[in-house]
Amino acid sequence: MSRSDEVLERASLTLERARERHGAVAPRARRRREAEVLRRLGRIAAADGAIILAALVIGWFVPLGLGGAMIVMALLIAATALFALMPVTREVAVEQLGQAPIKSLPAQTELWLATQRPALPAPAITLADAIGVKLDTLSAQLATLPDDEPAAAEVRKLVGEQLPELVRGYRRVPEPLRRVERNGRTPDQQLVDGLKIIDSEIAAMTQQLAQGDLDSLATRERFLQIKYQGEE
Repeated sequence: MSRSDEVLERASLTLERARERHGAVAPRARRRREAEVLRRLGRIAAADGAIILAALVIGWFVPLGLGGAMIVMALLIAATALFALMPVTREVAVEQLGQAPIKSLPAQTELWLATQRPALPAPAITLADAIGVKLDTLSAQLATLPDDEPAAAEVRKLVGEQLPELVRGYRRVPEPLRRVERNGRTPDQQLVDGLKIIDSEIAAMTQQLAQGDLDSLATRERFLQIKYQGEE
């Protein structure tokens, strides 16, 4: 991460803390978009500043003239367009979650889950946002947890395997069938029920990690018992 990115990251965190102190309740997705805008503007400012600085240094020794000024203007426009369109964050592939270090797994899962929001029904989006908040907290707690700890395996199973598989299983159901009841529940309801279980499991894991109860976390035997219906 560049110096400008670090400055912008601290600024966005400061802005978020200020909003929380004043009772702001903007959705996490909106705050994420605002942070991305800040990063884009920072990269554009850094690139344009470098171009102008280089033009000033060259112009000190060699007069640029009208042609040089036009070239500088074209470079500024090109740099602005490039960094405005370039993705700020790299898209997370679900296959990467199983290989991610335990310290970064919650953050990567949160980013991946955010990209799935458009395909989820409204109740599931609310739960996904709540899970995102818990993953953010869990990420800080896993900073000192070794990858080879049994507790880390339980976190990886829930956050890196069961949560993505639940969402992917839902998305494999054809859209017209997601609200069709079968065996008493629709795929939409199954998704919501599954996310509720995962939400409570992450909350329990977070509490156990906060208490330092790694043995209890490592011996958890509650797993998701969800069957996807109406799959292709």
